[in-house]
Amino acid sequence: MGGCPWERFESIIKRLRGPDGCPWDRQQTFQSLMPFVLEEAYEVVQAASENDADKLREELGDLMLQIGLYSAIAEERQFFTLADVIDGISDKLERRHPHVFGDCKADTPAQVEKLWEEIKRNERGEAPERQSLMDKVAKGLPALMRAQQQQEIAARVGFDWPDMHGVIDKLHEEISELEEAWDKDDKPLIESEIGDLLFACVNLARWLGVDAEVALTRTIDKFSRRFRLMEAYLKQHDLTIREVGLDTLDELWEKAKDGENKEGEEGA
Repeated sequence: MGGCPWERFESIIKRLRGPDGCPWDRQQTFQSLMPFVLEEAYEVVQAASENDADKLREELGDLMLQIGLYSAIAEERQFFTLADVIDGISDKLERRHPHVFGDCKADTPAQVEKLWEEIKRNERGEAPERQSLMDKVAKGLPALMRAQQQQEIAARVGFDWPDMHGVIDKLHEEISELEEAWDKDDKPLIESEIGDLLFACVNLARWLGVDAEVALTRTIDKFSRRFRLMEAYLKQHDLTIREVGLDTLDELWEKAKDGENKEGEEGA
C-alpha cells in the first residue's frame, strides 16, 4: 500500500474486526455503519466551516475509520480490499484528468467539468439521450444540497431566470401561494408550498453565490449559541426557559445577540 501509516491503520482495523478484537467493531455491517459515516462526514464539514485545523484533522481520521471498517467488512466477504479502494480512486483521478495525465486540453474550469462529465458517461456506457441530467445528483444528499445541485445543472443548460428580478419575483409568488394554502387550511397543499418556497430560497442563494446548506448550518449554529446564552442568563437567577414569559425571552434574546456581537467586535 506504499506507506507505513496505511499499513498500521489497516492492521489496527483488522485486529479490531478479528476474533480477539472489539465486540462493537466485530458486529458492524454495511448497514449498521450508515448513520456513523453520515455523522462523521457532517463533522468534517463543521470543522472545515469553523476553520479549525486540529479538529479537521481529527474528524478526517474519524471519517477514515468508517472507510477502513467498510473496506474490512468487504474484504471479509471477498468483495474488495482497502488497497482496492485506494487503487480505484487513484485510477479514476488519472482517468478523469486526461488534461493533466494525458494529451487532452482543458484550460478553464468549465472545460474541465465538461470533459469530466463526458468521461463519466463513457465509463457508465450510457447513451447521452438515455440519461437524465438530474441523475447526476445523488438522492441521498441533504435536501438543500440536492436542490442547489439540481438547479446548477439546469442553469448550465439554459433553464434559469435571465436575472435576479425573476428569482425575487418567484420568491414573492411562493410566499403568496403559501398564504393562500394557509387560508384554506389545506395541510398537503401547505407542505407542497413550503417545499416550493424552500426551493426558491435555495435558488436565490445560488444566484447570490451562497451555498444554501452552509448558510443554513451556520444560522442553526448561531441560533443554538444564542439560545444557550439565554439559558445561561436564566441559570444565573435560578430560572429555566419554561419559567419565564415570552417578553422576557425576547429581551434575553436581544441581550444574547448583543453579547455575541460584542464578542465578535473584540475578536476582530
